[in-house]
Formats: sequence, structure tokens, C-alpha cells
Amino acid sequence: MAVITRRVSMPVRVGSVWIGGNHPIVVQSMTNTETSVVLSTVNQIKELADSGSEIVRITVNTERAAAAVPQIVDALEDDGYSTPVVGDFHYNGHLLLKKYPECAAKLSKYRINPGNSDIGKAEKTNFATMIEIAIANDKPVRIGANWGSLDKTLLAKMMDENSKRSEPLEPQKVTELALVASAVESAKDARALGLAADKIILSAKVSEIQSAINVYRDLAQAVTYPLHLGLTEAGMGTKGVVASSMALGILLQEGVGDTIRVSITPNVTSSRTEEVGIAQQVLQSLGIRHFTPQVASCPGCGRTSSTRFQTMAEEIQSYLKNQMLLWKKDRPSASQMHVAVMGCIVNGPGESKQANLGISLPGTAEDPKAPVYIDGKLVKTLQGPNIVSDFIGMINNYVETNY
Repeated sequence: MAVITRRVSMPVRVGSVWIGGNHPIVVQSMTNTETSVVLSTVNQIKELADSGSEIVRITVNTERAAAAVPQIVDALEDDGYSTPVVGDFHYNGHLLLKKYPECAAKLSKYRINPGNSDIGKAEKTNFATMIEIAIANDKPVRIGANWGSLDKTLLAKMMDENSKRSEPLEPQKVTELALVASAVESAKDARALGLAADKIILSAKVSEIQSAINVYRDLAQAVTYPLHLGLTEAGMGTKGVVASSMALGILLQEGVGDTIRVSITPNVTSSRTEEVGIAQQVLQSLGIRHFTPQVASCPGCGRTSSTRFQTMAEEIQSYLKNQMLLWKKDRPSASQMHVAVMGCIVNGPGESKQANLGISLPGTAEDPKAPVYIDGKLVKTLQGPNIVSDFIGMINNYVETNY
């Protein structure tokens, strides 16, 4: 697989995690609990951390939420979790951070939206207050501009300037440029206030794929700060998964991005951890990071004699995901293992030979046997009712022998 050359960025430490530089691209997520309800917030942070979220952001929008932050962080530490907790601030962050100094001290990072911090004010005094508190507490800051809350004064100024051009740009392009300008200018303001360069992370989120790509390409050219990637609102279901995967995948392939979040709208019955799994799969599919062994399986066709290969692929994938929780302690490189579960002879042997371990189940009119390949060589043929358990046994032996 070709190696992706990442854009050079300045590393920033967020609690126990490094973002940028040569450090791995970080997966993060955000709770949707009411932050002031300490127990439910702590439990969800644990759930997200256990699923692989390396940083978790929480909403800090009320005095009750700000007062709860120290309890949340202390409870996590008491239970052995070192996952950095980030506070998300918008309209009243300057007031909350000032009134609740323990909240300011306990958070690992502040996320500030420059479009919401000083609405209708000529001077950015609220933004300045938050930056000064970050400096006093030695905290990094993500300056996160969103086009849904873009600085109206800046946008109006750039739209006015555009209208005077001999060949005006499309309004959406001006909005993209304004979003980049908001992030870049806010970073300059933070630096002027004394915030060190290695305490700044930038993001500029939109909800449309092409605009997201344009904005982050421009931002990557303009600064060397680490960049947080994501769509503002990716949507629900397949739409959300595809939109996030496309936008993140293109940018990551170009070497842009140091930390990512998949902002999908969860189904009312689904787990919040779904967004973490999608983010991990994007990175793993590109070969950037490895989190769990990957299972290749065919879609099935008229040649496949039953749904047995589908059931087997699902069982093996579930087994590998759960087993990786144990392997990652002593055999972390097992996450790079590639397993193939195929349904007939057409592509079965070929795909199986490409995997570390592969099995090809018999299709229609084929002999009722399942050849197993290890590192490209046929080593055994399985048959009978215990094919799944026998194959899993071979997987376990392979991990013990090779990782």
C-alpha cells in the first residue's frame, strides 16, 4: 500500500494525547448527555473511551455544567481513565471559565467558536478572556469556526469586497474563504494575546463535502497548526456515513488532518459509539492506522449455495473485534491481520491467498469442502458442522505464532 505523506504540523499536547507532528491521527467524539448529570456523562465518556475515542468533548453551556466538570474528570480518573476531556464553549464560555476556575483547570482543552463568542461586538473581549484563561491554566485551545455560526461582520465585509470585484466569486466560495479567514485571524489574535503556537488547533467545519474539502485545503496551506477534521452535520444513517467517509477520506489521502470526528446523527436506538467505529474504519481503510483485524467477504450471488458464508463472516468479524480488546495488551500488531471469508470458488481462493488467513466456502454445485489458506498457501480443508470454530482456532494459533 502506498504511504500517505502527511502535511507537516506542529504537535500539540492535549492531556495524555498528542495531536499533530508525527503522532498518529487521533479519533475523538462528543457526548450527548446533559453534562450536569454527572453519572450519565461519566458513563458515556467511559463507553466512548472503551470503544476507541482518544479524546472526548463535552458541552459546557450552563453554570451547572461548569460546576459538574471537576466531578466528571475526578470520577474518570478514580476509575482509571486518562481520556482527555474537552470543554465545548460558545456564547458564555468567558463567563463560565472565569466563574468556575476549577472547571478551567480540570479540562484538558477548550474548544472556542470565534463566531459565537463576541456576537455583535466590535471588540473580541470575550474571546480574549477565554484565551487568557487558557494561558493561565496552560491549556491548548481548538479554535473551531463553523459556517453555521460564521462571524457575520467578517462575512459581510468579504461579501462587500467581492461585489466590487470585476469578476465576483460565487457567494458560497466567499463563505468558504471567510471561514478560513475566521480561523486564521482568530489564531493570530490568540497568538497576539500570548497563547503559544503549540497550544493551538484549528478547525473550519461545513456540512457539504466539496466545501469541506475546499476549506481544509486552503486552511492547510495557510497555517501549520494541527487541523481537526469533520463535517458540522453529516446527517443520519447511510447519508451520514458516506458523507463523512468521503470528506475525511479525500482530505486524509492528501495528507491533511491530525484529528478527526464523525458527526453523524445517531438513531434513537443506536449507541453513541457508532461514530467512533466509523472514524476508525476510515483510518483503517486508508491504511493510516490499524484498530482491529479486517474481514474481507464477498457480497454473495447465485453461485453461493446459502447464507452460511455471510453468517460466518459476521461471527468471525464480531469475534475478532471482541478478541482485539485482549490482544491489544500483548499482541497489538494483530490489528493488522487480514482475514477473508468467501462464498464460492470464483474469487474465494484468490482472495484467500491475499489474506493472512482465508477460507472459501463451497458454492452451488461445488464439493462440500472449505479450503483454508495461510499467507497464500493451502494448509487445510475444513468440512462439517464445526467449520467456524475450527477456523477461529486457526486464527488464534496464527496470532499466537505471528504476533
